[in-house]
Amino acid sequence: MYLYGASGHGKVVAEVAEENGYHIIGFIDENLSKNKILDYQVFHELPLKNIDIIISIGNNKIRKNIADKNTLFNYVTLLHPNSLISKRADVKKGSVVMSGVSINSSVSIGKHCIINTNSSIDHDCFIEDFVHISPNATLGGNVFVGEGTHIGLGASVIQGIKIGRWCTIGAGAVIINDIPDGATVVGNPGRIIKVIEL
Repeated sequence: MYLYGASGHGKVVAEVAEENGYHIIGFIDENLSKNKILDYQVFHELPLKNIDIIISIGNNKIRKNIADKNTLFNYVTLLHPNSLISKRADVKKGSVVMSGVSINSSVSIGKHCIINTNSSIDHDCFIEDFVHISPNATLGGNVFVGEGTHIGLGASVIQGIKIGRWCTIGAGAVIINDIPDGATVVGNPGRIIKVIEL
């Protein structure tokens, strides 16, 4: 398999792939100054074939742009063996679940999501495509997270909350009210400091 994105995040994704027994051919990155990462070669052009790949880039918009342009690749799903994932949860293609994550019953994780180290997602949450749940973030039950949203380090979302598309939830924020599309939220309790029009 290939990893698209030779960065720090890519190193972590590579190790999850190794833990799952994948043979990594190398990384793909457009930055010509990058030739090797970990023990793997960095290629600067996309292979012209149907390949197994995961997008190993943390930025949600860039991940979406790459996925939208490269629809014929076989996107794999990576689940760290030290994560706890309910047999009734669903994690879709292109997503990666890091070490120490807990995903409980009846959770749906969309395509190309990052569920990062030690985060916790409780029952019946629905996570749309291209979301990043940062390390140590916690979602109570029945939380909805819209496409492209980034939940920051250590943020907490109480049960039953709906967070819109392409939001940014700041590190350590405590979300006790629904959040509209495009909002940036910080603090405890969370307060909206800006909203971009989508």
